[in-house]
Amino acid sequence: MWHRAGRIVVLFGIAAAMLLTACGNRGNGTEGEEKKQEDEEVLALGSKPLREENSLRPLGIRNWLKGQAQGAGLAEALQPQEEPDPQKQPAKGLVLASEDWGLGFGQEGSQPTGNAPAEDLKAYDAYYVGSPEEKAIYLTFDCGYENGNTEPILEALKKHHAPATFFVVGHYLESAPDLARRMIAEGHTVGNHTYHHLDMPSISDKEAFRKEMEDVATLFHEITGTDLAMYYRPPQGKCNEANLRMAQELGYSTIFWSLAHVDWIQDKQPGREESIEKLTRRIHPGAVVLLHNTSQTNGEILDELLTKWEEMGYTFKPLSELTGK
Repeated sequence: MWHRAGRIVVLFGIAAAMLLTACGNRGNGTEGEEKKQEDEEVLALGSKPLREENSLRPLGIRNWLKGQAQGAGLAEALQPQEEPDPQKQPAKGLVLASEDWGLGFGQEGSQPTGNAPAEDLKAYDAYYVGSPEEKAIYLTFDCGYENGNTEPILEALKKHHAPATFFVVGHYLESAPDLARRMIAEGHTVGNHTYHHLDMPSISDKEAFRKEMEDVATLFHEITGTDLAMYYRPPQGKCNEANLRMAQELGYSTIFWSLAHVDWIQDKQPGREESIEKLTRRIHPGAVVLLHNTSQTNGEILDELLTKWEEMGYTFKPLSELTGK
């Protein structure tokens, strides 16, 4: 009787051990498969081709809730787990694929993808493209300094009755106040490009961020007697979620872009035909176009470029129609 009971205990113990071993192996296999899948996703993302300006990939970043609490008992761990209710989850911050704004272009005439979806950016009052259903173009110019090319740009805009937004830094206002006044007099908008054109993601202090913005607005008002438009263009397109949030809290809309070309290098200006070809081939509905006022090429081609876009059925609209303010 004792020997039979002993054998039953031994057999039960062996069966329990086999069950636990099987559960353990199954768990390890799942972890290995998940790790392999994550590695493959990272490798795939990292192998995507870079674009030629600002060389960035539009990446889809995911945050997953996974695993059980450490130390949970076997019986608890084996219980079916309910799917989390998205409505009850805390709000997540925007995830940008990179702190450097960049674009991925697809089929000719289609809108490019950015570092974050347009709908996600709107939660921060940030924009890079307009409606895909409307052949509208929003012209913007970044103004770091003056070298004689802003006047022909203004002349071309006047000829085509095309509104534009000029994003200025402190140095530009200090050195070219007459041109700032002319921009306003001719019906254009002037936005904020920060006072010192710094690497803004490195600024985490809201007061320091505010000062970079406020100093431009104050000087602009002193020069023109009008208020600076509440549009913000991050220097070099560098930005993070904290910057977007701080700009929004200060009342600014952050404006990225959906079309640009390499026009800012003074001793390596793009050719006339090359620039027109690229900018007409990549134009798309709702395009927010970034050009630099310092580019001699831009000053020379803008009249012809605007004409070609008009011939393609596009019209020029102010940023207020994109942002609603």
